Amino acid sequence: MRICVVGLGYIGLPTAVVLAQAGQEVIGVDKVPAVVDEINAGRLHFVEPGLEEVLAKVVSDGALVATTTPTNADVYIIAVPTPITTDNRADLSYVEAASREIAPVLSGGELLILESTSPPGATEQMRDWIAQERPELDIDSIDFAHGPERVLPGQILEELVANDRIVGGLTQQASERAKEVYALFCQGEIFMTNARTAEAAKLVENSFRDVNIAFANELSLIADKLEIDVWELIALANRHPRVNILTPGPGVGGHCIAVDPWFLAEAAPDEAKMVRMARNVNDAKPGFVLDQIRRAGAEEASKIALLGLAFKKNVDDLRGSPSVAIAQQVAQAFPQAHVVAVEPYITELPRELQSTAIELVSIEDASNADVVVLLVDHDVFAQVPETLGDNVNRVDTRGLWQ
Repeated sequence: MRICVVGLGYIGLPTAVVLAQAGQEVIGVDKVPAVVDEINAGRLHFVEPGLEEVLAKVVSDGALVATTTPTNADVYIIAVPTPITTDNRADLSYVEAASREIAPVLSGGELLILESTSPPGATEQMRDWIAQERPELDIDSIDFAHGPERVLPGQILEELVANDRIVGGLTQQASERAKEVYALFCQGEIFMTNARTAEAAKLVENSFRDVNIAFANELSLIADKLEIDVWELIALANRHPRVNILTPGPGVGGHCIAVDPWFLAEAAPDEAKMVRMARNVNDAKPGFVLDQIRRAGAEEASKIALLGLAFKKNVDDLRGSPSVAIAQQVAQAFPQAHVVAVEPYITELPRELQSTAIELVSIEDASNADVVVLLVDHDVFAQVPETLGDNVNRVDTRGLWQ
């Protein structure tokens, strides 16, 4: 099978790699020439344990080649970003651009799989965009399906292979063809449905998680008001055999949990009341953390250290990270302080922080701060309290130091 994967980011590139590893001829497409050059050199442009070694092997073997433009193939997998707009709606412009770029190389009979997380109806929209670009093409000869990814950054290679998958076609034939593609590498069970249900399944999965995180985050606000240790409270409540409260944090980030519930709310705005409420609770949590930092003495501090900028532990992914938003707020709220950030997985501050006075430093350079704020529970931060003096005020938003 000749497979063209469009979008070589956190999902597209690992997918291209495991398909190449499974013996397929894979062409990877990305609009950023520097990304294409890195991949063709066998180098990874983001942090993901174990992926670079496999990437180097399939590139060396000639099983995976990256380019900036789509080419003819039997199967196309579209794994481009679907960001959220300022009014909390799905931005499908990347999916549209990819569809229109693929259209000229189609000859009929291909299978197109949309992996990008999208609101219900996006796969149908992809078909319509291609039909607009190629009115002379027999669009009914092409199969369209949705195959949502469901992997965890930091464990992508393992979960791509082991996790169950859902595929949903616009036709039964499209579902069956998509199942055949994922069966090339997926050891989990592959469930077939229709495209809209497959699209909604991913949104529901992450909305479920968002609602549960919102409960934990709201509980941290309640415990703070009642002067109760939230970590002890949750640990005790979780002793009940049917209770499993999650761990609070500074908010919710990433490209999935913080975004996908809005797509579900967009599809059913009058019905998704709890989904919308959970999003509002989680989006408001950074404001509570800023208040915690203020109560820890930030207004009198000469130096404030922020530990972690990624959206989750042990990765370099800063997409939608509440920690980045909190860092911005700290720099604005406490201009008298020298604000430093420690993020061991990056070498320069993200664009959002480059216009601030925040300095990216090592863990050692943060130890003499007046206020130390743990925003991400990276493993390397576990022993930080041992390096801090007794007079250092600490804010632990993750419970790592409890």
